[in-house]
Amino acid sequence: MMAAVLYGKEHLQVEPVAVPSIGSGDILVRVKVALTCGTDVKVFRRGYHARMIVPPAVFGHELAGDVVAAGADVARFSVGQRVVAANSAPCEQCFFCRRGLQNLCEDLLFNNGAYAEYIRIPSRIVERNTYLIPAHVGYQDAALVEPLACVVRGFDETAPRPDDTIAIIGLGPIGLMFVKMAKLFGCRVIAIGRRRTQLDRAAALGADELLVGADESNPVQSVRGLTHGRGVDIAVEAVGKPQTWQWAVNMVRRGGTVNFFGGCPNDTRVALDTALLHYSEITCKATFHHTPASIRKALDMVCAGSVTASFFVNREEPLANLLEVMRHLMSHNGHLKTAILP
Repeated sequence: MMAAVLYGKEHLQVEPVAVPSIGSGDILVRVKVALTCGTDVKVFRRGYHARMIVPPAVFGHELAGDVVAAGADVARFSVGQRVVAANSAPCEQCFFCRRGLQNLCEDLLFNNGAYAEYIRIPSRIVERNTYLIPAHVGYQDAALVEPLACVVRGFDETAPRPDDTIAIIGLGPIGLMFVKMAKLFGCRVIAIGRRRTQLDRAAALGADELLVGADESNPVQSVRGLTHGRGVDIAVEAVGKPQTWQWAVNMVRRGGTVNFFGGCPNDTRVALDTALLHYSEITCKATFHHTPASIRKALDMVCAGSVTASFFVNREEPLANLLEVMRHLMSHNGHLKTAILP
């Protein structure tokens, strides 16, 4: 089969490799669509991911496809079925799993290899985090479930109320999903992005106010001006920069909640005003990854038509063009997803 193999920093080759062999509890899926992801772009730029992938390896993790082979012990799926598989599955036995924190599982099993004609889904993921795609749901919509699940969990972790005002900093695909989630929940949304196109997309998803946030344009005072000086109930940082982490803290009201969803580069340090955090009783949270429960909730939303790929995916490219796509996304941060069609 043809697959995209990551060899190191910005070193990717689409080349023939062996079709993965499967064990008794595994399934083999023909990939119908694999979506690009900001994490994949980071992996491409850095040449590795400490927890998810060590090169050389086939990479990519947002996928939907058809079962073409199933191991002898597989009971839940059969050849010909359409499935979406998450990129991880917890052990369900460790300290964190027993406390409902499966995303922090001490033995979290990751799976990569979506940028290929076929992918092996290991037995643990088959059992705990793979799902049938209903006939009315397209492959691109189904492939959106994994990133949407991360947003679903992040949104739920902030404990919003329907009448809350939420500031969302960063309007790439993840930030736009937060906009959609907040509007579905009945919140007022202040969307903060760097480019007019991003703001226009947020408006199309229902954002109530639009602000430009850039190095030379601090939106904190504008946000406070839109909230009678009080600040927003919730601020979601979906960029992953120290500057925007600080913005988020400074634009939330007393008793409000900040979600540091965007992960900053390794070894980054952020200086926060401890008096502000203490005397204003600000809750600071950081949300990482997803759980099987959030995957199921995201899939339910996709199946209901509440969230579709049309707002978050704007290109289709063959697998042979993946290197060009990665280079483009690396130099155009915040652009929408590309659907790779192996």
